[in-house]
Amino acid sequence: MAGIPGLLLLLLLMLLLLLCAVGQVSPSGTHWKPTWPAYCLPVILPQSTLHLAKPDFGAEAKLEVSSSCGPQCHKGTPLPTYEEVKQYLSYETLYANGSRTETQVGIYVLGSGGSESSGKSRRKRQIYGYDSRFSIFGKDFLLNYPFSTSVKLSTGCTGTLVSEKHVLTAAHCIHDGKTYVKGTQKLRVGFLKPKVKEGRGANSSSAAGPEKMKFQWIRVKRTHVPKGWIKGNANDIGMDYDYALLELKKLHKRKFMKIGVSPPAKQLPGGRIHFSGYDNDRLGNLVYRFCDVKDETYDLLYQQCDAQPGASGSGVYVRMWKKQQQKWERKIIGIFSGHQWVDMNGSPQDFNVAVRITPLKYAQICYWIKGNYLDCREG
Repeated sequence: MAGIPGLLLLLLLMLLLLLCAVGQVSPSGTHWKPTWPAYCLPVILPQSTLHLAKPDFGAEAKLEVSSSCGPQCHKGTPLPTYEEVKQYLSYETLYANGSRTETQVGIYVLGSGGSESSGKSRRKRQIYGYDSRFSIFGKDFLLNYPFSTSVKLSTGCTGTLVSEKHVLTAAHCIHDGKTYVKGTQKLRVGFLKPKVKEGRGANSSSAAGPEKMKFQWIRVKRTHVPKGWIKGNANDIGMDYDYALLELKKLHKRKFMKIGVSPPAKQLPGGRIHFSGYDNDRLGNLVYRFCDVKDETYDLLYQQCDAQPGASGSGVYVRMWKKQQQKWERKIIGIFSGHQWVDMNGSPQDFNVAVRITPLKYAQICYWIKGNYLDCREG
């Protein structure tokens, strides 16, 4: 394979992933259920690790990412070469003591017989007509799945629990593409819990309104950010890699939501996505919303879910049928990134954008979580 040009090798890799997809049930059937596709997933493994100098943590935290490159712009972007993809999926790890490393990766496709390498300023808006967001109140909702999987970052964004000690969020919540934002070295993750008042029993209720909640904070042990984000920016390939994984210093003991490969928009139940986040115009409230997907590229979902800064980093999820276990299951298929203003044929168009979890990103994020590619064979 060494003699095959990088672009051809990448095309072969993507073709194999498409051919391996099974379980793509057509919605034209009378008894159709939106079913999770099964994929022959690639493997992403560390090849070498380099120690880097400590960062200065000087960037200002931004709660959203803006880009003028819309769906057609992204669709027209040249396909990256195999070597470029390896660079984008290599990653930087930041530790609580301020040290950091850069890890180069290899991409492989495992088969039955072995392995193969494989300018204008405009007023932005994120509320579209009638505000369709729902604030979630009361511990009976906030502390129960799936709302309990949403957590708040001390930098102001939202994250989602994806394992006993891992949180998935947007890369821009901790890194501006050049350096880490202020407060990242002492990054904390907040879990909503009821306030306990003196002299009141655990089962007592207040006639004054919903029970007050507060955040319990857990420190972050280390973070992973793909080099595709660090080397890029919001106007080119960078937005495709706006995701990061946080590892907590201790277990959180809550139910978490698994990640999954993003199906095509036409296979999503009703063509809709869901996510919950801590929008900064409703301080202290967890805000839930759902909406239709308007357009998509290989790496991004374009939608008009009502959202405000602070919701960035929320896990975008759908509920689909899991054929093997014969049950419905929610999985995170993307990460809410932010707002885009797009000039489409001279007509203004707003989008909110989510980064899709592709087979390659699934393999990477799963390896960060599991530490063993054998546990990442089902997407």
